[in-house]
Amino acid sequence: MEKIMFMPNDSAEPTAFYVLEQTRIGGASYILVTDSEEGDAQCLILKEKEGTDEESLYEIVEDEVELMAVSKVFEELLEDVGIEM
Repeated sequence: MEKIMFMPNDSAEPTAFYVLEQTRIGGASYILVTDSEEGDAQCLILKEKEGTDEESLYEIVEDEVELMAVSKVFEELLEDVGIEM
């Protein structure tokens, strides 16, 4: 599982996440990340911001309709993973 570092806007310290899966829907890139490699963990669905060149910038998907649609895609891609809202 790939480990990536994020720099939240409100923090000076980077946060580590593990990428479970990535997908592209309607031209937008999404990643499903978790805070732990094993067991039950908190997950976030992140959407890549447009217009980024050097490093990828992601934001948390907060829109409920978009979140539900993308979570269904990730559940299909990861057959053994259940995503609870």
